[in-house]
Amino acid sequence: MKDMELAAVQERFADIVWANEPIASGDLVKVCEKELNWKKPTTYTVLRKLCEKGLLQNEDGIVSSLVSKDEFYSAKSKQIVEDSYNGSLPAFIAAFASGKKLSKKDVDEIQKMINDFKKGGHGR
Repeated sequence: MKDMELAAVQERFADIVWANEPIASGDLVKVCEKELNWKKPTTYTVLRKLCEKGLLQNEDGIVSSLVSKDEFYSAKSKQIVEDSYNGSLPAFIAAFASGKKLSKKDVDEIQKMINDFKKGGHGR
């Protein structure tokens, strides 16, 4: 997936599409009016921009994603680690966990991911 920077409002819009896809563009306008207090032109402008970025598509008035929510947020997380922590996952985890108490469930999940990776899996 190519680098896909989204403004916060574009990300909220994409979340709406992911939650409702496939969705008729007219229905999307109604959802955005209710959820974001947007008028029709705003919805279509943001939709067009996200279609141009290759995230969404609008085919015959039906809006759907070209990149799944999981793929998008996975790539975004990787980009944060790369940009902010020089690609060091341990540095990211240390920063994330500092000052935050991890639950036993969190620690167990992280340990399971590490164990799976050591066995040749890919975690989640």
